[in-house]
Amino acid sequence: MIEAIVFLPLIGALLAGAITIVGAHSRNPSGDEMDHADHGDGHAAAAHDDHAHGDHGHDDHDHPVEPPAAGSRTAEVITTALLLISAALSWVAFVDVGLMHHDVRVQLFSWISSGDLKVNWTLRVDTLTAVMLVVVTTVSSLVHMYSIGYMHEDPNRPRFMAYLSLFTFAMLMLVTADNLVQLFFGWEGVGLASYLLIGFWFQKPSANAAAIKAFVVNRVGDFGFALGIFAIFALVGSTDFETIFAGAPGLVGKTIPFFHWNVDALTLTCLLLFMGAMGKSAQFLLHTWLPDAMEGPTPVSALIHAATMVTAGVFMVARLSPLFELAPNAQAFVMFIGATTALFAATIGLVQNDIKRIVAYSTCSQLGYMFVAMGAGAYSVGIFHLFTHAFFKALLFLGSGSVIHAMHHEQDIRHMGGLKDRIPFTYTVMVIGTLALTGFPLTAGYFSKDAIIESSFVAHNPFALYGFLCTVIAAGLTSFYSWRLIFKTFHGQPHDRHHYEAAHESPFVMLIPLAVLAMGSVLAGFPFKELFAGHGIGEFFRESIKMNPHVIEEMHHIPGWIAFSPTVMMVIGFLVSWLFYIRRPYLPVELANQHQMLYKFLLNKWYFDELYDAIFVRPALWIGRLFWKKGDGSIIDGFGPDGVSARVLDVTRNVVRIQTGYLYHYAFAMLIGVAGLITWFMFGLGGQQ
Repeated sequence: MIEAIVFLPLIGALLAGAITIVGAHSRNPSGDEMDHADHGDGHAAAAHDDHAHGDHGHDDHDHPVEPPAAGSRTAEVITTALLLISAALSWVAFVDVGLMHHDVRVQLFSWISSGDLKVNWTLRVDTLTAVMLVVVTTVSSLVHMYSIGYMHEDPNRPRFMAYLSLFTFAMLMLVTADNLVQLFFGWEGVGLASYLLIGFWFQKPSANAAAIKAFVVNRVGDFGFALGIFAIFALVGSTDFETIFAGAPGLVGKTIPFFHWNVDALTLTCLLLFMGAMGKSAQFLLHTWLPDAMEGPTPVSALIHAATMVTAGVFMVARLSPLFELAPNAQAFVMFIGATTALFAATIGLVQNDIKRIVAYSTCSQLGYMFVAMGAGAYSVGIFHLFTHAFFKALLFLGSGSVIHAMHHEQDIRHMGGLKDRIPFTYTVMVIGTLALTGFPLTAGYFSKDAIIESSFVAHNPFALYGFLCTVIAAGLTSFYSWRLIFKTFHGQPHDRHHYEAAHESPFVMLIPLAVLAMGSVLAGFPFKELFAGHGIGEFFRESIKMNPHVIEEMHHIPGWIAFSPTVMMVIGFLVSWLFYIRRPYLPVELANQHQMLYKFLLNKWYFDELYDAIFVRPALWIGRLFWKKGDGSIIDGFGPDGVSARVLDVTRNVVRIQTGYLYHYAFAMLIGVAGLITWFMFGLGGQQ
């Protein structure tokens, strides 16, 4: 069963990929598919999704739509059906492993054997993995289904479905890994798939730039992650999880040389590993790729932000919790980064106008919450929020896609308004997702988010108070910008009458996933509370994560005002948003005009892109240009092909001209030679006499 869960998406990806190749050949038997791809993807890029600076008000009928590739429907049906089967089996595995306590380890084959490094390809399914399998396959199957409707005009649908299934397979390989090398394979696999999906409409320069940015920023984090794996192998002599966890207590107090310093081995290793999580999960300083990932189609955004890629970092820290528990300084850093990200991303979300970017910064902020729980030692609580967040964040992204679809690919919420009467179902599910995100009582987010805030309050961590304050303030900001999105999009007066009149509800193939996710946004909370954040944690998770029992116990004995503080902040955020965008809509404009520097600071995302451009990009370009123009052009080419080589060619070219082939030229040259020889003899002999 476990093999089927993991490999069915890969089979789907391979079949869809084969259909893509066959379809491309059938459309252009000569093999010159670039003209078709250019037209097809270029149209898709214009017609489908994108950004505030992109294609507002674009009319699909302005350009002829290229017919879809042969087998598009077949690829969609195959990939979606296989994912649905995988999701069903994942829920069976969740019950069997999590509730029946039947952990599974399946060794497929021996992978690497080199000296002391021995790596077996083994599928490990414990409770932590079972939770991730449910999240990944459930959301991915719904995204596959949704994509059938959302991408129906795109001529390259088989390629898109192949990429989606490949993405899912890579994430499943990551969460079922039994050693760090296997985990790194899945880790890099999701990076590759995200690059392919973000840049799916590769004819768009902005999509290419966003894909490259995501890839490069993740390489920064992955470099640290790889060093962390090297350090563990150097310390323990193995990359197998069981061996690492067994040897971890013996590493306490040991040091490791690092840049001529002897630093604590476990602290350094955990910090390097967390550096990988910072990149993959878009934490503060390595977050800049996440908002730009919105250049990909909306289903991609939902998959990246809800179930795959960004949750990989949280999963990795939870998987390696036995190491982090022994490195309190690293735990403190995890909480600091998580709390900073939660607050930082929420401040940027306040003023964004692109509907998808608002939800994207919300993801960034919620991931910060998860790492706060990890830093507090409440790993199960962080996984609980990962579990609930997957449902309501996928719902918000796919709901945003439904709005974009209805508004003819408009994404700026300033150009919307009044849509609740035109697309009532989408409005309803978006409100449910917003209630869950803001932590409204009895929704899924209420149980998991409040548990994180409580865990930060009771944590024995130097940054515990900082984490508590950041998460509570972020709860108020999250409520404000989430309701701002709802009010600006669905309430008030329409700002574009033409698009408003043309707005219509999405097809059923898109609405069914929204309905399922809406139910999950409510039902994923209370029924699972005891398993993830209550007294049933030990029995449910068992050895899959290292738990700090003191934190979990103290969470149940906190003051009442702490327990109610997130709800109070949620209500305040809602009321301020209602005042600003329903009651007195002129207030936000006046406030922005009065505090222009602050408004521009937030609107420009704290100027991180500009800062990195000045610190890293421009110097790198300058160095590259220096080596290109001066080193390669002036020195190497100047002395080589354009210097010595060119002069030799010039000389030989002139010498060759002497060889004319005419007899009288050669006779004349011989005559000159004889005359010269006689002259030399005459003068030479005369000189001797």
